[in-house]
Amino acid sequence: MRSLISQCTRYSSLLLFSSIATFTSVTSAQETIESPQSYTTKVVADNLGVIWGIDWVDTNQLLMTEHSGHAYLLDLTTKQKSEISGLPDIKVSGQGGLLDVARYTDANKQTWFYFTYVKPLQNGNSATTLARAQLDIENKTLIQWQDLLITDSADDSSKHFGSRITFNESGHVFFGVGDRGNRDNGQNMDNQAAAILRLNIDGSVPQDNPFFKTKQGNQAIWSYGHRNPQGLVYDSNRKILWEVEHGPRGGDEINMIKPGLNYGWAKTSHGKEYWGPLDVGDAKTLPDVEAPIMVYIPSIAPSSAVIYHGNAFPQWQGNLLIGALAKTHINMVSFTPDNQINEETRLVEDLKERVRDITISKQGLVYFSTDSGKLYQLAPKK
Repeated sequence: MRSLISQCTRYSSLLLFSSIATFTSVTSAQETIESPQSYTTKVVADNLGVIWGIDWVDTNQLLMTEHSGHAYLLDLTTKQKSEISGLPDIKVSGQGGLLDVARYTDANKQTWFYFTYVKPLQNGNSATTLARAQLDIENKTLIQWQDLLITDSADDSSKHFGSRITFNESGHVFFGVGDRGNRDNGQNMDNQAAAILRLNIDGSVPQDNPFFKTKQGNQAIWSYGHRNPQGLVYDSNRKILWEVEHGPRGGDEINMIKPGLNYGWAKTSHGKEYWGPLDVGDAKTLPDVEAPIMVYIPSIAPSSAVIYHGNAFPQWQGNLLIGALAKTHINMVSFTPDNQINEETRLVEDLKERVRDITISKQGLVYFSTDSGKLYQLAPKK
């Protein structure tokens, strides 16, 4: 078992713990996490392409989105991959393409799959878009496709689209949109870039959103000041919305998202300019900015986030699992009783794979996709 302090030494990583602008020493970490040697990994499927998003159709089938604009069903028993039809036109350029997928069953017991993708617009522009559809498994096609929100984030840039999807128990869907490579969007509340958005399940805007009745910002915004959020998960036990975003050169963040708050980009940052040693922003923290509860220096390049719930790894209950691209691992974070960071542990480093998305089976097994086109299963060591 590795303590937090030893991890910081090994990875030369500065982990900053904060509540608003108050920082706590890393020596406050008390608990330890089960040794990474307690699991095994195996390749479940290969030659899949860059699988950006995965979610369950049933206990044996996954619906997968490929960055290049295709969707597939994968049968875990037969290993058969079947392409799904019914997708709209998708702009695939740079970081943009077909992004996340997430399953939701509504109050009428209808199952919908929600998607984020990059929609082509006029004049070469594009925008992160939230949509939903139902799955006709027999005919392997998506039906009743609905674009719920073509976000007000139009730009001709090919980067920083976001965009993960999560739901709470009250019938709301959350998803993130990046700054589209334009730093000024971070503090611009008149558009939907650089923000976490909250909608009702049908795509309408909830009247209790923080800016619904004000002139200060866009009605769909839940929080703002986000550079490129690519991890977003609602923690149903703690009733917390966790967000993980890319910093520039250093300064990836874990944030506890609260309605109406400013998370700083690019006014505050823990990262540096790509072209030199200068810090990005006016400061690392400011009184009117919600500070991250954890910062990664150097960057791990976070790609996704889930909360672990399951019987396979009982000691991991409630931990946050984050996919890491640049540092090629799953970053597992545990929390103290007051929801501060307790410890960081790095899993599957030996694979040296860019981990793109993670999902948990009903049995508590961890499945994750990598940019090499593989789907792995992480299971307890017997």
